[in-house]
Parts: sequence; C-alpha cells; structure tokens
Amino acid sequence: PRLAPKLTEEIFQALDEQTVIVAGTASASQIISSLAAQLELILAQRSEAEQQILDLVEAHPLSAVIRSMPGVGVRTSARILTEVVGKDFKDASHLASYAGIAPVDRKSGTSIKGSHASRRGNKALKRVLFLSAFASLKADQASRAYYDRKCAEGKRHNQAVMALARKRLNVLFAMLRDGCFYESRVSVGA
Repeated sequence: PRLAPKLTEEIFQALDEQTVIVAGTASASQIISSLAAQLELILAQRSEAEQQILDLVEAHPLSAVIRSMPGVGVRTSARILTEVVGKDFKDASHLASYAGIAPVDRKSGTSIKGSHASRRGNKALKRVLFLSAFASLKADQASRAYYDRKCAEGKRHNQAVMALARKRLNVLFAMLRDGCFYESRVSVGA
C-alpha cells in the first residue's frame, strides 16, 4: 500500500511505452476495469461494516473504561469486549488462563521442570493483549518501568511483554469488574 502510487505510475508509464500489442488486450482491460469496480464496492462495504462495528463499540458502557488504559484503542477494545464481556470469570487468574497468558508448569510424574508460555487459550484475545502491552511501552511510564525490570531480570523481549500483558490483564479485570477508569502508578522498587 505504501508503494501503490509509485507502482501505479510506473505501470502506466510502461504501458505507454509498450510497442507490441498482445491479442486480447482489449478484453483484458474490460475485465480489469470490472474487477476494479467490484473491488471499490467491496472496500466501501468493508468501511461501512467497520463503521457500524465502531459505533456499536462506542455505544457499549464499558468501552470508555477499557479505552482509558494506555495501548488500547477502539479496535482493541472491540476485541476485548467481544471476547471477555458476558463471560463469568471468578478472578483475574481465570481470565488469564482463558486468554492463554498464564504460565504453565512443565510436569512429568513428580518432577516439575519450570514454567513456560501456554499454547492454549483464546488466541485472538492473547494476541490483542500482547499487542496492547507492546503499544503501552511508549504511552505509559508504569508499563515501561515494569518491562525494563523484567528485561533486567533476564527475560527476553517477548517474555517481558507477555509478563506485562499478564500484569495489565489483572488491572483490566479490576477495571471491568468495578467499572473504573485506568490510573497509572509508577512503582518504585519491587
């Protein structure tokens, strides 16, 4: 998409310079113009559907609560609303398990070999929470401080972002439960 204007100009320039006429060029141009018209119609329908979805999200009472959290926009809040609201979670740990961001222990018999990321859970929600946590690194000092602390503990980037997503999920659960807006707190020390 970024190169579309440049490529379009180059294509038309190459077509103008073309000296050989290929059989069926006229019918191909009719087909291409027909496909282009269909594509314009589909894009218009897509943007109309997107606007309807955004209007529905804006109308939801918890939308403003969710969007008060840094790194959460309209599309992210729409996904969170569709995946979380209406389901009954006892606590934030159950929600984290549902989302697939709660760490899982490796067990074999009586030995426990440490924890790793879960491969289960709601993939769409997990992805949204990860991307939201990543976006919050620039927008929120508390998120950045937590991420830096996890990196200093030896966690790789994805592990630190996933740990941040888990922490933010605890906050999100409390926000949804209580209906309160996000308050940033930069923790010192622990």
